[in-house]
Amino acid sequence: MKTKTYAGIPEELAKLETAKIVLIPVPYDGTSTWQKGADKGPDAFLDASANMELYDIETDSEVYQQGVFLADAVTENASPEAMVEAVHQATKKYIKKNKFVTIFGGEHSVSIGTIRAFNEMFEDITVLHIDAHADLRESYEGTSCNHACAVYEASQTTNLIQVGIRSMDIIEKTVMDEDKTYFAHEMAEDDSWMDSAIDQMTDNVFITFDLDVFDPSIMPSTGTPEPGGLLYYETLEFLKQVFEEKNVVGFDIVELCPNENDKSSDFLAAKLYYKMLSYKFQDQNIEDGFESNFNDSANTGNKKSKFDTEDDY
Repeated sequence: MKTKTYAGIPEELAKLETAKIVLIPVPYDGTSTWQKGADKGPDAFLDASANMELYDIETDSEVYQQGVFLADAVTENASPEAMVEAVHQATKKYIKKNKFVTIFGGEHSVSIGTIRAFNEMFEDITVLHIDAHADLRESYEGTSCNHACAVYEASQTTNLIQVGIRSMDIIEKTVMDEDKTYFAHEMAEDDSWMDSAIDQMTDNVFITFDLDVFDPSIMPSTGTPEPGGLLYYETLEFLKQVFEEKNVVGFDIVELCPNENDKSSDFLAAKLYYKMLSYKFQDQNIEDGFESNFNDSANTGNKKSKFDTEDDY
């Protein structure tokens, strides 16, 4: 990563020991199937963040003062499976340090690792999947760690809520819970979808946010732009309500595929990330400590993971 600190914040606010927030970049683009470039997303996001005003008008806050530690990027790319495991372990490492952990990809396959970690560390978790694509294939192009499989595992192991979906393969209908899926064409006609989706969430929520959920008119720089997407303020309205009513335990943002000639998408991603942090911490005093409700024994008993969870740190 080119940036020494997130958004160019002072180094005293960027130390792991005191920061409440951790940002893990994952510049991975190993399984994308159309436009390549998501591996350059984290750098473009960080560059845009460094050129952003750090006072949030809506929440009347400067959330960076809570402290944001920019972790070393996860650069494992030997295989999709190796990348997922590296993200899984890095995410767990920082959750265990009692931090609010966030991840910026990279393509959506990185979320398999982040979701796995949060599911192991938090009880009764809802995964809020905001995306244009269903991403429910069990396997694609020879691996279960493909971007088209990003939330298949979550559909089997968590309370999965899907929002903004407008592109999928018919085989995904055999996996999808349509009662917990909010299709874009239905959302456009029925504004009760926000309350309905939140009503189906458990208390602990992890958000995986694919930037292609936005309409291409405001977010053209994604690997697979789909027409008919969400706009900025309706998305913020929904996110604000989720943060107010639920305990958002972390989030990832993926699929920024930067365009050298148009920086607006990079800046939208930067503003979205900062806005989500602002919603999370708007009622917390800077001097107060951050208390995560993770459970270090959450992966024991009937929730024991079938995946390797050994720590190597």
